[in-house]
Amino acid sequence: MPAFDGSIGSILVLGAVHGINPAMGWLFAVSLGLQAQSGRVVWVALGPLALGHALAVAATIAVAAALGVVVPLTWLRWLAAAALLAFGVMHLVRHRHPRAGGGMNVGAKDLTLWSFVVSSAHGAGLMVLPFVLGLPAAGASGHGAHAHGMAAVSNAAQLGEIGVLATLLHTASYLAVAGAIAWVVYARVGLRLLRSAWINVNLIWATALIVTAMVTPLM
Repeated sequence: MPAFDGSIGSILVLGAVHGINPAMGWLFAVSLGLQAQSGRVVWVALGPLALGHALAVAATIAVAAALGVVVPLTWLRWLAAAALLAFGVMHLVRHRHPRAGGGMNVGAKDLTLWSFVVSSAHGAGLMVLPFVLGLPAAGASGHGAHAHGMAAVSNAAQLGEIGVLATLLHTASYLAVAGAIAWVVYARVGLRLLRSAWINVNLIWATALIVTAMVTPLM
């Protein structure tokens, strides 16, 4: 197992932050549960939502691992920072979210696809990527010009391995927090309070993206 430093804590915290964000799934799960008047539906919906979120994160890390074969780690960090900044600015000027077809009559496949698209559009994987790149094994490199090619491939493979574990831990944190919130809202609060006590999550998320973009090159 790779030697993890403080970045793993950040990955877990970020999973919790994603779980708190209603735009990333728990509000959808609550809505489905209220529509069916079944708490079981809330729990069943959370599985595909977590899977879609995990796939969005894994896809971003996989692309970074592939680019790592030909692109230096420093460049990857700058690319991630640029992408994060672009997503942050986009969310400041646009407030619409991608929607899957079919209204509220959705199955597990629809929920997974919806979660993947929304998590990708919100830059969930991009938020995780800088912390994955900041882990010790992800920054390892070979010495000597003759070893450059092999070192690049090795780094990409290590990044992929780290990415799998980071995705699992991040998703577990996301699911735990999203599940707890969804159940409390479904069983105790209901949607009426959410309508009267809503906050601008999109603004908070856009700010988080931009701040992360600014610190990514320093990690």
